[in-house]
Amino acid sequence: MSGAGLSPQSSTSNKRPQYYTEKAYRWNRSHYSATRRFVDIWSFVLRLISARWLYNKAWSYTSQTITPDKQAIRRRRQAIWVRETLLDLGPTFIKVGQFFSTRADLFPVEYVEELSKLQDRVPAFSYDQTRQIIEEDLGKPIQSLYRSFDPIPLAAASLGQVHRAQLHSAEEVVVKVQRPGLKKLFSIDLKILKGIAHYFQSHPEWGRGRDWLGIYEECCRILWEEIDYLTEGRNADTFRRNFAEENWVKVPRVYWRYASPRVLTLEYLPGIKISHYEALEAAGLDRKRLAYLGARAYLQQLLNDGFFHADPHPGNIAVSPEGELIFYDFGMMGQVQPLTRDRLMRTFLGIAQRDADRVMASLIELGALAEIDDMGPVRRSIQYILDNFMDQPFEEQSIGAISDDLYAVAYDQPFRFPATFTFVMRAFSTLEGVGKGLDPDFNFMEAAKPFATQLMANGNSTDPNNSLLGELGRQAAQVSSTALGLPRRIEDTLEKLERGDIRVRVRSIETDRILRRVSGVNMATNYCLLIGAFTLSATILLVYDFFWLAGIAAAIAALTGFALVRLLMRLSRAERLP
Repeated sequence: MSGAGLSPQSSTSNKRPQYYTEKAYRWNRSHYSATRRFVDIWSFVLRLISARWLYNKAWSYTSQTITPDKQAIRRRRQAIWVRETLLDLGPTFIKVGQFFSTRADLFPVEYVEELSKLQDRVPAFSYDQTRQIIEEDLGKPIQSLYRSFDPIPLAAASLGQVHRAQLHSAEEVVVKVQRPGLKKLFSIDLKILKGIAHYFQSHPEWGRGRDWLGIYEECCRILWEEIDYLTEGRNADTFRRNFAEENWVKVPRVYWRYASPRVLTLEYLPGIKISHYEALEAAGLDRKRLAYLGARAYLQQLLNDGFFHADPHPGNIAVSPEGELIFYDFGMMGQVQPLTRDRLMRTFLGIAQRDADRVMASLIELGALAEIDDMGPVRRSIQYILDNFMDQPFEEQSIGAISDDLYAVAYDQPFRFPATFTFVMRAFSTLEGVGKGLDPDFNFMEAAKPFATQLMANGNSTDPNNSLLGELGRQAAQVSSTALGLPRRIEDTLEKLERGDIRVRVRSIETDRILRRVSGVNMATNYCLLIGAFTLSATILLVYDFFWLAGIAAAIAALTGFALVRLLMRLSRAERLP
């Protein structure tokens, strides 16, 4: 999905999808208006807020009734509209949408699914603009840099496009060129987005438990990194070094003499797109082997190297005629630090033991779970996932099903999945889909079993043949850890008590009911006063022949009376509750 990276086997497609409106690609004009961008962006945000407000209003549905099916249909329709509008708004919002497709803790699953479909193929820019950017960045005429340069791009996307060329030393290369004016567009859009983030952060409902400004900063970092082609070149070099000992993976070489922040020259490594199954069979390649190699390559990246391709969709993976995997597009990469891997290990072991408390503690350490006053519902949600997750044999489970369960539980809960975690889950799901396309019997979890067994062996030093001693050892370790940590926990509690940071919440259901009743009675009294005032006003106006004004006053009195009747009915129902 990354517009910064385009693979050599991608085909050029300038046909506009039918759902684009007449304002699509307005951002691509040479002299676009910052004011116009402000209006376009805030119009989209206000429409989204309005749709969110109507979502829980019964009168906005047919038959004026809300059902789960009707709400699901509306969520899907709104998600499709959001995806199409982001495409119209251009590169910044295409990338923001792709970023939010990894944040299932912020949006319902329908939004996550639609945003993950964002494809950013847009019309190419002219060869004159391409040549100007190359010559400005590399400081030489294009004829002196390349022996030949194809003016027609192989593919175009929102962030740039790729051309085939040949160096004077006869090497075949591809040249990625950034879309002109992209940094200016990003600066305008991100300034507007910062205002939107401030609005959401201060919102009484949406801002509670959400770090929108932190999300904005993370989004900015990812966007600026992705349009820096020098960073992508370094990522490609690191990725190639990590697989230097493997003869079944190929990574394009970077020609640094012909590289800049807006231009990147790479080795031309054509191949068969991994999802072109008929072409793979025609080339005599083993599809089952390719499915296994894809899973093995990613697990090695994640578990051994700690540096992984964050967007391994079929457009970024090809197969050479010899059956080697070719990786493209290194603009979006993920990194797992050793400390994070250790914490992920604890999470994995907690899952294997169905220990919700251990999983919850490790997720808090990872920053994937925010501590709240009452963690009981969160622990029960985790336990529910563990009970269902462990019902089936390991090899029969699906990454997609597991991630769907996680996302369903995460939404509107204090889960805060870091970008790295969600990149991993999305990549796993994508690779599982690619593997099943290559081999209908492929199961990613089965392919991962040897790695999981190794992880369990490394994380469990007890003798597997002596389960009793192993369990006693684990219990002893837990008791000792708790005992050693107890003084520190007591000291922390006392410090919080001295600072006044400890809050004690006591809830009395009966007291709450009485307070609600008092509030309702006060409101009813106000309604009665208003009814009396407007009724008296209507009578006086009618006596003096002010018929229109009398009618308006009478209508207001009638509406207030209707509100009073509804309030009294609610109070009556509340009294009957146990």
